[in-house]
Amino acid sequence: MTEIKRVYTFGNKTAEGNASMRNLLGGKGANLAEMNLIGVPVPPGFTITTDVCTEYNQLGRDKVVDLLKNEVENAMKFVEGNMNAKFGAKGGDTFPLLLSVRSGARVSMPGMMDTVLNLGLNDDTVKIIAEKSGNEKFAYDSYRRFIQMYGGVVMGVEAKGQTHDPFELVLDEIKDAKGYNSDNELTVEELQTVVEKFKVVVREHAGMDFPTDTWDQLWGAVCAVFDSWNTERAILYRRMEQIPGEWGTAVNVQAMVYGNMGDNSATGVAFSRDASTGENIFNGEYLINAQGEDVVAGVRTPQEITIEGSKRWAERAGISEDERIAKFPSLEESMHNVYKDLFDVQAKLEKHYSDMQDLEFTVQDGKLWMLQTGNGKRTGAAMVRMAIEMLEEGMIDEKTALLRCDTNKLDELLHPVFSKDGIAAANVLSKGLPASPGAATGKVVFSADKAEEIVSNDPS
Repeated sequence: MTEIKRVYTFGNKTAEGNASMRNLLGGKGANLAEMNLIGVPVPPGFTITTDVCTEYNQLGRDKVVDLLKNEVENAMKFVEGNMNAKFGAKGGDTFPLLLSVRSGARVSMPGMMDTVLNLGLNDDTVKIIAEKSGNEKFAYDSYRRFIQMYGGVVMGVEAKGQTHDPFELVLDEIKDAKGYNSDNELTVEELQTVVEKFKVVVREHAGMDFPTDTWDQLWGAVCAVFDSWNTERAILYRRMEQIPGEWGTAVNVQAMVYGNMGDNSATGVAFSRDASTGENIFNGEYLINAQGEDVVAGVRTPQEITIEGSKRWAERAGISEDERIAKFPSLEESMHNVYKDLFDVQAKLEKHYSDMQDLEFTVQDGKLWMLQTGNGKRTGAAMVRMAIEMLEEGMIDEKTALLRCDTNKLDELLHPVFSKDGIAAANVLSKGLPASPGAATGKVVFSADKAEEIVSNDPS
């Protein structure tokens, strides 16, 4: 009987999978493998297949962990060898290997588990990283981020209803006392205090201590990804989009690279074309000395990747060119060599996939690493423009251009929008990224549960 393969490795321009294995490896896993095969710099890692998610739902946690144990341990050795680091290192000359854990179904869908970064940190490994990196602040900043992410997405410590995130309350209390505006202003000692207070938050809200064993941390995160396949949001979305429940999600485990190591490091997201208008212009946002969700969390104002994008943003925000250059330079200006590498990668990926790409990247000490790529979501207007322009560029044929125009998306072109005169006369209270097409009016609430409650009590 043939042994079932459940884990596929990738790294150092090699991969056991490829882009054609999307159903088995999920969208992220297949693209991580493919990027390795075409020479794009990607941190090494491994993907646990979508079939294991089905086994998890049928057999339960303990049985699936037993089935995976040997393959995952062998895959971990592969990653350790590529990174010259050791998962769960307790001392000596070895640098501790930290990991990111991401979900990855064959189609992108809401409700799945958010990313966990810096997995593998505990009171021992944080001290080793602080010593070996020579950057104690980086080590403890990574630790407090890990406890917050893991506590929230794996252990269920989160804001309820209209209440605030309990981890953010701790951060706000310390920053307010010191008069800080940003998390980056916290000192090493203050970050150490945050870490201890975060552990208390976990104990109070989850009813258990934060796990210190690195393998317990990993299995907790892997199983949380599988559990997220059956969250209420995920089930409702699958029903709406007619996605079969048996498809399952893959799990992507990847070596960490660090965008929060100082002013020569960064993290960002980018699109090879404008996802809103369809314009053929490279665009995106980044933050210096940041990690993962910082770019979209709203805590700090992200900066534009290109000079052109930065100038457009400054004009909309009413910021002078001198102030833009001084306070909000583009990646093209602040890290020009990194920008050139990133521009070349996005062009290579769009050409390879023959479609607009949605990218995530990290810059560690001046070196670019790609964390994922995928065909980017786009508005109805952008969808039509991209299809026509890619056809004209010879990137796709007429049949592909027609198939790219989803009938449900075409409906967006008929949605009501604000008139230019109405926008000009409006009293603007706040600005943000649009989450859906068209214009809308109504009451403002800050959670889906609250919106549902209001409608059920007063349908008008």
